[in-house]
Amino acid sequence: MSETSSDTSYRVTADELRQFIERYERLETEKKDIADQQKEVMAEAKSRGYDTRVMRKLIAMRKRDREELAEEEAVLELYKEALGM
Repeated sequence: MSETSSDTSYRVTADELRQFIERYERLETEKKDIADQQKEVMAEAKSRGYDTRVMRKLIAMRKRDREELAEEEAVLELYKEALGM
């Protein structure tokens, strides 16, 4: 029995789809492994006396644009001053 072109294209598409799904699943596994490692880092920092909540804030701040962050901090200081803090 000969293979029709639609059978061939279906098999190629199915193989490609399987590859995409398997790649995605591998990345999900890697992401979980990385998240576990991040938790370990924070647990170690906490055990050495660091405030991990503050560390997380610092990490988030380091991701942001410096000018945007400076502007936000200036507004925060202005608001704190207005409230007598």
